[in-house]
Amino acid sequence: MIVQGYNFFCDMPQDMRYLRQESEGERFIEENMIFILPDRLRKFRKNLWHVRKNAGPTHIYVPLFRVQTQLTSEPLPQGYAGPLDVYPFYTHTSRRRSRSLDYYVLFVFKDKTSFVKCSQLLPAPT
Repeated sequence: MIVQGYNFFCDMPQDMRYLRQESEGERFIEENMIFILPDRLRKFRKNLWHVRKNAGPTHIYVPLFRVQTQLTSEPLPQGYAGPLDVYPFYTHTSRRRSRSLDYYVLFVFKDKTSFVKCSQLLPAPT
């Protein structure tokens, strides 16, 4: 995967959870989600982004918007279902103009130092 404009990125950890608010007229699931980050990743809250695959045959992904987050130690907001496991992530696929959109959630970094620090806090994939 290549993230346009960024050389360094990490997958979200499997111990992350999310909250979901059901709403009428939901266009896509990301609008109503809050991710619950483990406290060890608190310094990287602003690096968590929704990314989308570019249209066409390329395998380049572009950052869309920053993910709403809170820490495990913070109280849960009212009106949300969960916390839910992040895997499997989506309950339905977003569709725009009759085609499915390909979304991911990644930690995205502008420098290698932050990438290395975050990578050390993420458990090795199993």
